[in-house]
Amino acid sequence: MTVSTLATDSDSVTVPDAAAALADIAAALSARQVVPYLGPGAFDLLPPDQCPIPRNSAELVQRLNAKVAAPGRIRASLTAVAQFIETRKHRKTLETILNDIFRQTVPATPVHALLAAIPAPPLLVDVWYDNVLDNLLSATTDRRWGQIQGVSHPQSTGEWVRYYAPNGAEASAEAAVGWDTVLYKPSGAVTPAGNYLISDSDYVEILTEIDIQTPIPAIIQDRRAGRHFLYLGCRFDQEIQRTFARQIAKRSSDSHWAVIPGELSKNEARFLALHGITRIDMTLEEAVEGLQTRM
Repeated sequence: MTVSTLATDSDSVTVPDAAAALADIAAALSARQVVPYLGPGAFDLLPPDQCPIPRNSAELVQRLNAKVAAPGRIRASLTAVAQFIETRKHRKTLETILNDIFRQTVPATPVHALLAAIPAPPLLVDVWYDNVLDNLLSATTDRRWGQIQGVSHPQSTGEWVRYYAPNGAEASAEAAVGWDTVLYKPSGAVTPAGNYLISDSDYVEILTEIDIQTPIPAIIQDRRAGRHFLYLGCRFDQEIQRTFARQIAKRSSDSHWAVIPGELSKNEARFLALHGITRIDMTLEEAVEGLQTRM
């Protein structure tokens, strides 16, 4: 089927039996054949008064505008507002604002708790800037794990990522090979070092190289091979979201799942159909409860 003939309606990419799909996912998770891919939508499981950090790009761009008001024509674009602050006020100002926003104590959501309870998953992907999942992983003292974070290429010394041990100390690619679990934060995170991929200039750099996989570490490419991706708390209505999801899952299995309730946009339905991602039409809370009962 060519791209032009792919169906673009929600029903065409939706699994007919959600319960059976959850059973398949639970079995594949137990067999260490699934890469959970976590988006900021996980924080929708928290009541607003219990979530001090932004729960999506729209909320984050509002917080940035409250600190440094961007021109009206770009106020709704996260990357453009971040670039405006970086250009007008300096990169350090942008990073300080982001650190203040995300360096908050945030309760773990049920989906974070579920992922942290999986025994030694080879790879976890988390595309938001918080530190909830790494705090949970650190709480288990006998777990061998570490994280890899994307860094702003214009702000770095030429590297695309940095490696961190559970205590926050910088590690090496060689050390990462020995980790049972790799937490991959491709957009960076508030801890341990306040790395952020967020501005136009950040993305111009990485998007020129990501198609040939240069910014994707070798261990990520190795551990995704043959595995299914499970998208939780993610939407695919923006091109950057789709590009990262596509490139991080490149050369993995040809079948994946995404928990997305309600109506899909045509772009989302087309993206799911094109990349072998079956949509499970239920809330994230329902999906987490269903997986917990099956694992």
